[in-house]
Amino acid sequence: MQLTTRDTNVAIQVDPSVFDYYYNEGLVHQAVVTFMNNARSGNSAQKTRSEVRGGGRKPWNQKGSGRARAGTIRSPLWRSGGVTFASKKRDYSQKLNKKMYVRALRSILSELNRMQRLVVLNDFHCSTLRTKDFVNKMQDLSVNNALIIMHEVGAFEYLASRNLSNFIVCDVADVDPVILLKYENVLITEAAIKILEENLQ
Repeated sequence: MQLTTRDTNVAIQVDPSVFDYYYNEGLVHQAVVTFMNNARSGNSAQKTRSEVRGGGRKPWNQKGSGRARAGTIRSPLWRSGGVTFASKKRDYSQKLNKKMYVRALRSILSELNRMQRLVVLNDFHCSTLRTKDFVNKMQDLSVNNALIIMHEVGAFEYLASRNLSNFIVCDVADVDPVILLKYENVLITEAAIKILEENLQ
């Protein structure tokens, strides 16, 4: 299978198992949901009466004081006491087999290629760190919203694009299902394609 680079108009040979894979919608949905759930922290936590510090001694005698009986100062009825139905940390993580994850990425990349949303570049680099120069470079490629996948993101590429919401530059190692589907176009360099093919075998 061949893909043509946008900037040099040269055909390059790519692995059809990565860029011409059938689209498995159910698997892609599962991969996206799993990835997003694994990013959740679930860090809401409150303490019950047994977890609040202190309150080991009975405040006063059970009878004879005229006050209501009390067994601990950390009762939910007391100030600084525990919470009756305390929320606890929740683990939202889900498991997805490596083969399923790889096939989901193949499905996404292949569908992007079929929809002509995958743009191959011979190379991509910025000579300055100015955002204006980066925008002009994107305009020359006729791209208004894109994910740029590189072999290794340089300082100029990162600094020039970090202030733009409709563009993001990332290393090929940071590619995931969510980021591939987030942007309208995906620009990828030849060097990144070779690494991606090795990773998705």
